[in-house]
Amino acid sequence: MSGSRAAIRYAKAILDLANESKKSYEVFEDMQLIQNSIKSSKELRLMLKSPIIKGEDKKEALHKIFGGISEHTKGLISILVDNQRADVLNDVAEGYIALYNEAQGVKVAQVTTAVPLSNDLEQKVLNKVKELTGSDQVTIENLIDESIIGGFMLRVGDLQYNASIANKLGNIKREFSKSL
Repeated sequence: MSGSRAAIRYAKAILDLANESKKSYEVFEDMQLIQNSIKSSKELRLMLKSPIIKGEDKKEALHKIFGGISEHTKGLISILVDNQRADVLNDVAEGYIALYNEAQGVKVAQVTTAVPLSNDLEQKVLNKVKELTGSDQVTIENLIDESIIGGFMLRVGDLQYNASIANKLGNIKREFSKSL
């Protein structure tokens, strides 16, 4: 789980609060919405980081953008803005999602490819990860990195498999350098 220690503390706190009131799945859906929105909106990312925009304006904007979220999530946004930590909202959402998945026994497989996975290929990867982990609760997170040229990199927990073209070219280059 990445993110600052503060973001992880906020994520743990909101998860504990959500668990106490049996709203952890509802908050999980909110966090997915927040993470996807921040990832897809440069303007939102800039607004969260901006020292120029007043806290009350940020709070009002976030409550309008995420109008249908739970009271717990609204409270989290208010606390983050009041503590001048709105810039860690994405990290808190990411941390919450990871903690929630861990608590539910869900394995998250990160598949890095040069281009987005097709639905058919994603299903094949999902089936293979289920087979490798022995878990039926698996989700796929597709990361795009054009620098790998082709192939894929798969990471499930501490296990990593690198079948990228860039990695294979690097191996060939090292072997070639050794033989000179």
